[in-house]
Amino acid sequence: MVGFESVFIVEWYHTYTMVVTLTGTNDFARQAALRKLVADFIAEHTDMAVERLDGEESSADRMRESANSLPFLTARKLSVLREPSKQKAFAEHIGDVLKDVADTTDLIIVEPKLDKRGTYYKTLKKDTDFREFNDLDGNGLASWAAGYASEQGGTLSAGDARVLVDRVGPNQQLLAAELGKLLAYDPHITRQSIELLVEPMPQSTIFELLDAAFAGKTAYAMQLYREQRALKVEPQAIIAMLAWQIHILAMVASGAPRTADDIARQAKLNPYVVRKSQGLARTLGLPRLATMLSQLLALDRRLKSVSIDADEALQLFLLQLAIR
Repeated sequence: MVGFESVFIVEWYHTYTMVVTLTGTNDFARQAALRKLVADFIAEHTDMAVERLDGEESSADRMRESANSLPFLTARKLSVLREPSKQKAFAEHIGDVLKDVADTTDLIIVEPKLDKRGTYYKTLKKDTDFREFNDLDGNGLASWAAGYASEQGGTLSAGDARVLVDRVGPNQQLLAAELGKLLAYDPHITRQSIELLVEPMPQSTIFELLDAAFAGKTAYAMQLYREQRALKVEPQAIIAMLAWQIHILAMVASGAPRTADDIARQAKLNPYVVRKSQGLARTLGLPRLATMLSQLLALDRRLKSVSIDADEALQLFLLQLAIR
């Protein structure tokens, strides 16, 4: 895991002041780190000493005042600023803001997305305890899921954890919710309980659908299609998900021979999604993927302009993939 949100003790500014930056695309880990920091502060200083401001609503002066002002009726105060860079004046003067943080004030700056080329990012990186939370890949997610189950008093094997990740996808928030449901059913999580209680996420199943079609497993591909329809996923929505999945495969294919992490960073995709797609992308190749995308677009246009059976047309498209 690439770290938790950032907490830093600025010893050269103020002996005891904590100034933390929490950033990164992993919302679940970032928010968990924020909750822990705030809970630890409240346990010692009560919630009366916590002030929360949002850069969407608060002015630069108001947020700077929160960081620089003294606590009221408490020994210390905690100022939590969410995306203060939304106010340009705050970001432009971040160096002065950090230098002026009151000795009795702790500061947490939450910035989910930062431009690493800018002075704002470089100042936070240099002058705060900088904690960056990035998305986990498949192995990291499976390891986290098994550890999370153990922390909650349950058990989940590494193999079954990967089954869960493949079923739910890379969203850690959704994984945590599904783990809560599984643990309530039986603390000993098994593949059987996962298959019983966890519905496959449509996006994840669409990948399986394409994989089955390309592998010539027509019966399984049609079964997956029927399952999507039983979940009330409309043909147009399936087309959209197929187009997105083929688009991802094309980006992965065009990124070879770079590493999955490099491709994910450049294409702004989750590393887990890239790794899962690499084998199929290599097999198909960019020219075939481009042709498929064009054919899917033509099918979408036909469905919108001609009265035809959408289910039959889409199933025929999938069967044609299987026989090429």
